[in-house]
Parts: sequence; structure tokens; C-alpha cells
Amino acid sequence: MFSRRLVLAGLTALVLSPLGAVAADLPDLAGKSVVVVTENAYPPLQFVDPKTGKAIGWEYDAMEEIAKRLNFKLEYQNTSWDAMIQAVSDDQYNIGMTGITIKDERKEKVDFSDPYMRSEQFMLVRGDETRFTDAKSFGAFADGLVGAQPGTTPFYTAVYEVLDGNEQNPRIKLFETFGATVQSLKTGDVDVVLTDGTAGKGYVDSSNGGLKLVGGPLGSEDFGFIFPKGSDLVAPVNAAIAAMKADGTLDALNKKWFVDYKMGE
Repeated sequence: MFSRRLVLAGLTALVLSPLGAVAADLPDLAGKSVVVVTENAYPPLQFVDPKTGKAIGWEYDAMEEIAKRLNFKLEYQNTSWDAMIQAVSDDQYNIGMTGITIKDERKEKVDFSDPYMRSEQFMLVRGDETRFTDAKSFGAFADGLVGAQPGTTPFYTAVYEVLDGNEQNPRIKLFETFGATVQSLKTGDVDVVLTDGTAGKGYVDSSNGGLKLVGGPLGSEDFGFIFPKGSDLVAPVNAAIAAMKADGTLDALNKKWFVDYKMGE
């Protein structure tokens, strides 16, 4: 189950038009009320801002844009992750959003939208790093340390795809925020941080040569919204996702939440 519960440190958006714009070729849902359920525990997709107490995140921005383009009214509800898929399957809610990995076994209970995001991680290292060049050579570098947040995609990828499958491996140093892992990398306390390509490129571009990405992508997961089986919302939402991908909206949200937001931590 950990693939869903991961705090995002590694996402690449599959791809702002003016907010409120309703494309002429998209369905018009005529102000229909749509209940969207989420957990608010998966930053930066959706979470409660500790400074303001407001629920914010990538998925909130995306869903609000979808609602404006399709002309429906949003109502948000909250439930736990453990209860969400069954609750949507039981038609208690119209849409579920909480970074849900698209899996065949879940399709038996709910319908998925087309993917709105793909998780691919890369190795972020210091600019002068020469001791390893990819996951395999890092795994063989016995003194190398990884910085990660516990329970996140980078943590599990480091454990199961880079190291030895031991979640207690002392080569993994734990931090409370992604920003803290990058700071630890810069100061030499760890040797690599796993991150998505977009955020990683943002850190590299702003580092003046101090950081770089090495190796290829590690792991891949597609994320989608969920609906009760047979929901008539699937096709309109898919049309909106396609439009937002084509006009750069998803790219803009990706930068906002996975580069600018993280770099401001």
C-alpha cells in the first residue's frame, strides 16, 4: 500500500490557461454539484497549510480548474485513505483525489480518470560528485548516504531499488522535509537525494553548478482521480485533463507545487 501513501518528492506532470476559462469544445455540466473526497494528508498534492489552516495543493488547483472548465460546483469532503476507495465505490462521493496510483485491482472497484501525473525519480548529487554515476554504482559505494523523508516515494525507492531492501539500513538518513534533505546534500552530510526530474532540474539550475542529476529515472507510477463504476463524470474530466495537458496548465501546476513550493520550504 505504500505506493499511495507516499509523500510526493518525485513527480513529473504529464502537463495557466486563464482560470475560469471554459473551452467551447468541452462538455458543459450546467452547474452540477460534484462532491470530491480527499484526505488532506499528501503534500504537496493536498494538505492543510499549517500557516493558514486552509486546504491547498496541486490537486485542489487542478480540480478547481477542471470544475471551471466543465462548469460544475465543487463540494469537498474528507475521509481516511483506508476508507476512500470503498466509499467512492459505494457512490458516497462523486470523485476521489489523493494521489491514487492507477492499478488493475483497484479498477475492479472504481473507475479511474486518465493519468494526470507520473512519478519518476532521479538522483540529485553535488556538482563535483565522481564516486558514482547511477543507482547501481551508488549501491556498491558502501560509504554513500541517502537523505530521505520516512514513508515517502524516495525513501522506498532508496530502500528497494537502490539499496538492499532493509528499511532500517543505516545508509538512509531521515529528515522531516524535502528541503532539509537537499540542504544536507549541499553540506555533505548525505551524498544523494532522490527527487522528481522537474524539481531536481529546478535545484540544479539554481545551484550555480553546485548540484547535478545523475543516472536514469527510477520507478514509475501513474496517478488518477477515482469515480464510482460507470460514472458519467469520467469522460468530461478526461477531456478537461487532456485540454490542461495541451495548453500547459499541468506543467504550470507542476512547477508551482514541485519546484517553487519545495524550494520555498
